[in-house]
Amino acid sequence: MPEPRLMVHAGPTPAGVRLTGRAAGSPEAKAASWRQEEVRAARRGRPLAPRSASTITATDAIGRQAVIALHEELALYPKPGLVSRVDSGSHADMDAGTFLRSLFSLRRYFPAIVRLGAAGRPFADLQACGMTAETRMLRATGGVNTHRGAVFLLGLLGASAGALLASGQSLRASSLRAMLLEHWGPALAAHAAVRRDLPGSIAARQHGLRSAAQEAALGFPVLFERVLPALEAGLRRGLSPDQARLDALFAAMAHLDDTNLARRGGRAGLAFARQAARGFLAAGGAGRMGGPQAALALHREFVSRRLSPGGAADMLAAACWLVRIQSPSKGFQPLGGDVAAILREPAAPFPC
Repeated sequence: MPEPRLMVHAGPTPAGVRLTGRAAGSPEAKAASWRQEEVRAARRGRPLAPRSASTITATDAIGRQAVIALHEELALYPKPGLVSRVDSGSHADMDAGTFLRSLFSLRRYFPAIVRLGAAGRPFADLQACGMTAETRMLRATGGVNTHRGAVFLLGLLGASAGALLASGQSLRASSLRAMLLEHWGPALAAHAAVRRDLPGSIAARQHGLRSAAQEAALGFPVLFERVLPALEAGLRRGLSPDQARLDALFAAMAHLDDTNLARRGGRAGLAFARQAARGFLAAGGAGRMGGPQAALALHREFVSRRLSPGGAADMLAAACWLVRIQSPSKGFQPLGGDVAAILREPAAPFPC
């Protein structure tokens, strides 16, 4: 499969971005090539500069951080079995271009659902908005599911952040989780009790796992009690952002009932992933000498087994988003390349 090279082109396509060509050399060289291409792409496509912080509404800003956080997850490498800008991991049906097209289709969804939360709308309205977003995502990717889990997870979290804004409370993780359960906890519990035929729900039933809906009804305990603390602890210890994100990803893999892993590898595949993640962290994580090489070795092993911890990837993106909204100074820096193209001024509000 050709290695990707980013090109941003003008035109009315819903993607706005596509991947073509071949990048040669080591993974490090490929990543460097991608960064150079992003700069050239931004110049060729002349994407609109992001609005200044003074002209961005609070709800828009929170929603934009979700897109940036999902891009941070995509850009992280190496990460076991997952799509990055270097390779497609364990996936034959998607690559980084697929993810960029998906993010472009979702760029107005996240601010919209923050506004719904600020207006105190019921769960049924949030769900309808999420279903509209999912339809747009699938249209943009040709039917490939890139961000269904993120639409659900970050949608609920975004709505909770909107409710916090409306109540005049600060954007703190503990307050956000409490707001989620206070406003939509009973509806989420009822939602979790409904038998569904989505792939993740089927895998959860088959293997006796906690589904995404059940995780939401509990207030996302893995995110708030495992993944976010791992990310924040890594940053406090002086790890680079990528090292801290990698440790947070492995924390998610070690604790989450990831139905993506169960669908691909059964209970044995999920157990292997958990053991590998716990071993990586016990050995010192990404910040130790040889940490990146160990992560790359695990990436290759996951690819050989066709394992992909997609649920853990969504948890990582959500943790990145939480760090961003709790530290606003990190969220309004000028953006370039593909992120700037995705976050250009929307022409119309999202239909929900």
